[in-house]
Amino acid sequence: MKKVITFGEIMLRLATPGFLRFDQVDSFSATFGGGEANVAVSLANYHIPVDFVTRLPKNDIGLACMKDLRKHGVGVERISWGGERLGIYFLETGAVSRGSKVVYDRSHSSIAEIAPGMIDWDNIFEGAGWFHWTGITPAISQGAAEVCFEAIKKANEKGITVSCDLNYRKNLWKYGKKAGEIMPDLVAGCDVILGNEEDAEMVLGISPDGLDITAGHVEGAAYESVSKQIMARFPRCKKVITTLRGSINANHNSWSGVLWNGKTLYEAPKYQITHIVDRVGGGDSFMGGLIYGMLTWPDDDQKALNFAVAASCLKHTIYGDYNRVTVEEVLKLMEGDASGRVAR
Repeated sequence: MKKVITFGEIMLRLATPGFLRFDQVDSFSATFGGGEANVAVSLANYHIPVDFVTRLPKNDIGLACMKDLRKHGVGVERISWGGERLGIYFLETGAVSRGSKVVYDRSHSSIAEIAPGMIDWDNIFEGAGWFHWTGITPAISQGAAEVCFEAIKKANEKGITVSCDLNYRKNLWKYGKKAGEIMPDLVAGCDVILGNEEDAEMVLGISPDGLDITAGHVEGAAYESVSKQIMARFPRCKKVITTLRGSINANHNSWSGVLWNGKTLYEAPKYQITHIVDRVGGGDSFMGGLIYGMLTWPDDDQKALNFAVAASCLKHTIYGDYNRVTVEEVLKLMEGDASGRVAR
């Protein structure tokens, strides 16, 4: 199987223990995470060959990050070294009616100071069949956006499938450009586009009618018009996927997804995740599952979608950014076994 390449920023994650607030703690739990890195770890867990491309500082923290990725089976040979710091994000986990909070400290990180020409995409894409990026990367800096565009253009030239998670983060677009000014040119080079209702509206100005996500109930059919609009605007796109999250409260979400392939709207089973352990990385685990599904069952969009939703459902039970599940565990849930019984 050809290799998957993902490109983006990985950060040091500092999370408050349990459900404590920032002003209650004197220590943080330290792990690593970031959108495209999370996707890479998922794919490595599923035994898909994958390289993660980023820029890290050549200091002890950057080296620890690289070792963490390698420990999970992700290819790290394509990492570019330079800059002075790894970005950080602080996480306060919410409960019931109190939502989680994220505080970013990623200005002037190594990848924020990346520039066109620093990465040899011709070399990196040798033997690759899929390239994945997210809307987080071009939000970091103008340089990161330009390098992302370089990668997409080169992948298009080589006939590599390009996927994008729109991933709108309002707290990141601070370098003088809005998402709507940068993202459309990048999305135009994508074959597979993933997003949710906020992403589509804030990044592309496209929104479904009659949708209230705060009501705790989401209808997949409401997104067919959004998918059609995206395909009409971006003719290269072959599949549009939307994650469907109903937020009953911080600990209880409903979770599903829909996929539009230009002819048929597929909807996955809906899961009730009643005791969320960690929802950060949920969308990335969905994307990792989706890429695996599309590579494994290229002619079965329903099965690929179902795998993505089940994989992401399981991620909500795992602490940290990474989804640490196996293909067998996902298939077991897909087949209807949600009992959580001890395996022995």
